[in-house]
Amino acid sequence: MAKARTVYSCTECGGQVPKWQGQCPHCTAWNTLVESVAETVAAGGKNRYSALATTGKVQLLSEVEAQEMPRTPTGIAEFDRVLGGGLVSGAVVLIGGDPGIGKSTLLLQTLAHLSTHKNVLYVSGEESSQQIALRAKRLALDARAVHLLPEIQLEKIQAAIASSRPDVVVIDSIQTVYSEQLTSAPGSVAQVRECAAQLTRLAKSNNVTMILVGHVTKEGTLAGPRVLEHIVDTVLYFEGDTHSSFRLVRAFKNRFGAVNELGVFAMTEKGLREVGNPSALFLSQHDAQVAGSCVMVTQEGTRPLLVEIQALLDDAHSPSPRRLSLGLEQNRLAMLLAVLHRHAGVACFDQDVFINAVGGVKITEPGADLAVLLAIVSSLRNRPLPEKMVVFGEVGLAGEIRPVQRGQERLKEAAKLGFTRAMIPKANKPKHAIEGMEIIAVDRVEDAVAKMRE
Repeated sequence: MAKARTVYSCTECGGQVPKWQGQCPHCTAWNTLVESVAETVAAGGKNRYSALATTGKVQLLSEVEAQEMPRTPTGIAEFDRVLGGGLVSGAVVLIGGDPGIGKSTLLLQTLAHLSTHKNVLYVSGEESSQQIALRAKRLALDARAVHLLPEIQLEKIQAAIASSRPDVVVIDSIQTVYSEQLTSAPGSVAQVRECAAQLTRLAKSNNVTMILVGHVTKEGTLAGPRVLEHIVDTVLYFEGDTHSSFRLVRAFKNRFGAVNELGVFAMTEKGLREVGNPSALFLSQHDAQVAGSCVMVTQEGTRPLLVEIQALLDDAHSPSPRRLSLGLEQNRLAMLLAVLHRHAGVACFDQDVFINAVGGVKITEPGADLAVLLAIVSSLRNRPLPEKMVVFGEVGLAGEIRPVQRGQERLKEAAKLGFTRAMIPKANKPKHAIEGMEIIAVDRVEDAVAKMRE
């Protein structure tokens, strides 16, 4: 019997080379080449990697009739928000997250809601039928109409979908599925890429909504080749600490809706429960105003969220003061401290600076700059900010305070939650007064610091 030919595949890009080397020649990543058996193609398996889109005639874009894609509500409003309004027929959704964070729980709840008016199929590659039935019983779900298939072989899954013709299919998880056309083990780069491509082609050709569950690496990215995220239509990530009861679902890619939408859930004994007022999660409850605390209004997709930014400054006991930031970018904190010193005369070079966004939320937009600066000054001077005040604004290197998008919506959300004062960029000042809201418009960092004393 001839010896199987081995190749070395890159875990980052999927590229293959005949011999091992320290750096992948395709994506220049280091130490990512792993040994695997070269895939053999079964009879009739040629052209496996053909384009997923169907070939049609050449036509003018003006001749194409643009129609809104009909959506199917999942029965979970927060999940629908992240998806852009609901599930789209023929769409492929990839959802990733840490082990035990609630991916299978959320999808089982979704299928239980959809099974009342849709034909749904749950393909489990990690759990037995009894385990899933026990989960449904524990969550008190009416999942009697949910079809269940414990299987990891791609060809059998394709046959089951072809025979039962479901409307919605959940594959849990894509890393456990393997194809007989390849000789590599399940979870390998080639298997994940091949199985995802085949399932996507099946979803498009049969107008089936496909939801794929993906494992994540220790860095928090989806395991497998990067092309996996390019194949699918929507990429969702589960965020949050497994030791906390709160979970965030964030959209990073969505061909049928907006990205950076956020869904907020609370993990309970009966599964994931929607959080109607997520701003309450990210605001600490203080009996009185405390120094170093500043409430900001951030924008997650179309949703304004109120988040408390906390700062703590302490005398440094080493030549190199510490700069620690949780929930905000570390390098941006160093830049803001330099701006604060240069333009407002507030020096922190002899202080350890710690910044935290309450609730474990990650803030990526620059609209948090002004709130971070005011929290730092408040902690340094040990003087609380005025009560019921919210802050937002981007800070430039020249000391100017730049406007942020959707300023009017942020102010209305703050007013709805009982805040009576707002410090905002001058360019975001509303033309018409907001009832019950005092607006403090500033255009320089030194102006904002001076207004704190008033």
